[in-house]
Amino acid sequence: MLTAVVLQARLDSTRLPNKAMLALPPAQDRADGEPIIFRVMDALTRIPCDRYVLACPPDCAAAFAPFAERAGFEICTGPKEDVLSRYCNAIRVYSIDRVIRATGDNPFVFADAASAINREARSLNADYAGYAGLPYGAGVESIAAEALLRAEREAAAQPEREHVCPYLYNHPARFRLHRPLAPLIWQAPDMRLTIDTQEDYDRAQDVYRALSCAGPDQRFTGIRIIAAHRTAHNRGP
Repeated sequence: MLTAVVLQARLDSTRLPNKAMLALPPAQDRADGEPIIFRVMDALTRIPCDRYVLACPPDCAAAFAPFAERAGFEICTGPKEDVLSRYCNAIRVYSIDRVIRATGDNPFVFADAASAINREARSLNADYAGYAGLPYGAGVESIAAEALLRAEREAAAQPEREHVCPYLYNHPARFRLHRPLAPLIWQAPDMRLTIDTQEDYDRAQDVYRALSCAGPDQRFTGIRIIAAHRTAHNRGP
């Protein structure tokens, strides 16, 4: 069974233009920081997988290519608005059996929680799995490729195609769903770790600086990221 992290990303964000290429400050690695898209891929490579794929629209591929190569991601292009089909295209190209779905807004994914939910999904043979109770932007979804291919055939509503997974969890009679509450050590449902606005970006820079004293592996654990967010938040007004 081939499991792949498939990361969806694009450049033309309306609320925070070109956010994928905005820099996050260094964390004991590069003096000049790295673009958010690279930080996201760096975090995702801490999740054990057979393959790492960046699924983007064709007009983003050239800009993302050097960062994907450095991070160990392959690029697979697909429709800009029909993100479900973009995922299914990657499934067909790479013969993927299970997808760990991630988005380009989230450089603070809990790699340990992602690995745990994927193990649970595989052991239960779940079509869809994702933890509840994590900070917003900290989690991933583990999805059977066949379930996504079925959704591609059957989903007609635009939100179901743009947001990839709603068709699955909106039809619980058709799919095996696993949506448990996350273990207590990862729970912080009121915490926001995604980057969607200027305020999010400013906060993310503070969180990344707070992580700078952590070792390379610790920077990707839920406990450490939660602690860094609380440290950064307490410095603010």
